[in-house]
Amino acid sequence: MKNNALNHSKILKAALAKGGDWADLFVEHSALTAVQIEDDRIERAQMGIDSGAGLRVIAGERTLYAYTNELTDRTCTKLADDLAAALGTGAETSPSTLGERVGKPWMEIETDPAGVSLEDKVKLAVRANEAARKIDSRIRQVRVNFGDSRREIEIATADGSLVREVLTQLVFLVHVVAADGEVVQTGYEPVGGTRGMELFDENPPEEVAERAVRRALLMLEAPPAPAGRMTVVLSSEAGGTMIHEAVGHGLEADLAEEGLSVYTGRIGEHIASPLVTVVDDATVPGARGSFAFDDEGVPANKTTLIDRGKLVSYMHSRLSAMKSGAASTGNGRRESYRHRPIVRMTNTMIPAGKHDPEKIVRSVERGLFVKKMGGGQVNTVNGDFVFEVTEGYLIEKGKTGDAVRNATLIGNGPQILQSIDMVGSDLGFAIGTCGKDGQGVPVSDAQPTLRIPEITVGGKS
Repeated sequence: MKNNALNHSKILKAALAKGGDWADLFVEHSALTAVQIEDDRIERAQMGIDSGAGLRVIAGERTLYAYTNELTDRTCTKLADDLAAALGTGAETSPSTLGERVGKPWMEIETDPAGVSLEDKVKLAVRANEAARKIDSRIRQVRVNFGDSRREIEIATADGSLVREVLTQLVFLVHVVAADGEVVQTGYEPVGGTRGMELFDENPPEEVAERAVRRALLMLEAPPAPAGRMTVVLSSEAGGTMIHEAVGHGLEADLAEEGLSVYTGRIGEHIASPLVTVVDDATVPGARGSFAFDDEGVPANKTTLIDRGKLVSYMHSRLSAMKSGAASTGNGRRESYRHRPIVRMTNTMIPAGKHDPEKIVRSVERGLFVKKMGGGQVNTVNGDFVFEVTEGYLIEKGKTGDAVRNATLIGNGPQILQSIDMVGSDLGFAIGTCGKDGQGVPVSDAQPTLRIPEITVGGKS
């Protein structure tokens, strides 16, 4: 950690010189690589570093936050003095003596991206671009992105904790546009996680490109989806978009405490089918939302949010926990030292159930099989949502049939959770970057195959 030996205790003591209930110092050093190919051109190929520190003081309902990219003892102490002055006058609060804890690696990186040249990283993107364009002449646009980061963080807190962690992230994605006459469809395929370059042993660039192209061409040739109320089976390959958007955000304690969640004040209530359990787990090896410590120095945790249909917990940061008298669940996260920590998901999922995925499909007389979900919108206050289906198939008499395009799922999160009547024994993950309050953090979501007996499908009447 390149922090010029900051005196953490001195800085925290200065921050609490005029009182306060809490203070923490977040120091970060990041090394980043970004490659983008678009329209057969290398639009970006760059490497960079960024270092800085963020200091926070909490006093009652007030939160003061400031940051600097000058990592010197003098500058950070001046930052602390300014925050203390902004609090006004009060009795000094003494931080506890610091004791160091170092984050243990829960996923070994086999090939560190930091040891691979920028030229070789560009070549991976070029391979995907060339492979995508060779498959079919109807592929009109291809965009390939490669990104890796090495993030060294150090967090000192008023309760005497000093933690350090090094986290490596890698993301590779291919986005294609296919067109035939006036019909235009897209295909998108991302891979990544807290992984090294060994990710490409399992996901060669050509295969990632082929999956994106196959999806775009499939939807290009498919007829429009029918509209109406019908049974929907969500494949485990669909990822957990439904869980992340329609359920997960509503279980973030800051939204619940502010009355901005349909789940506000409902701890102890049965809000889902008894077949449904929901957990947020930052300890999953290799997953994109995993870490050893959150961005407030709290150890990574596996938090059960819904236990067999019963709401048992929200996700908490230190601040939301202080407000409600709860304990932090290790969900205080931030995009960088420039941002204050807020409540965020990590890896949110419905664990596998007991139903055979094939039998779930066979149980449906007529419906829609959703293999891949896209983006969507959700109103956390009432739970209403609209989600895009990027790959879907009709189910007729227990068998998946023809692909259909432009389907959407329209419903209400609590109602859908209550109605799920079959939960598969499989489990599939999807990755993403979750945006909230102007910040983006890496996450993943997962679910088994799920049967929703009836939901509105938007399509062609």
